Amino acid sequence: MRELSLNILDIVENSVRAGATLIKVSVIAKDGFLTIEIADDGKGMSEEFLRSVTDPFTTTRTTRKVGMGIPLFKMAAETANGSFDIKSKLGAGTTVTAKFEIDNVDRAPLGNVYRGRPFVFVRYPRP
Repeated sequence: MRELSLNILDIVENSVRAGATLIKVSVIAKDGFLTIEIADDGKGMSEEFLRSVTDPFTTTRTTRKVGMGIPLFKMAAETANGSFDIKSKLGAGTTVTAKFEIDNVDRAPLGNVYRGRPFVFVRYPRP
């Protein structure tokens, strides 16, 4: 994806599909790294699914057989001399953390995420 904000939006959409009622997004620049963290209280993933979630051919979608969002986000972080981590517990939610070296020539631009203010996405359960 051309901007990291699009990766963030993709992960947030995954959280909504997983039934999350609270999604927290943080973007922090510190010590030469840009750290993006997306945490939700959705349904989480099994250990088996979590082990393969960075594989582009792993997806829960029924409309297509590939899921590129998480693998592309991971590749973007690692290409910019950063790291990628995903933690999840079935029934408890998921946290995705990606770090990017700020001055790395291969780091994608952040894009317009939140106009400089912290934010929280909240989705209320439907009746």
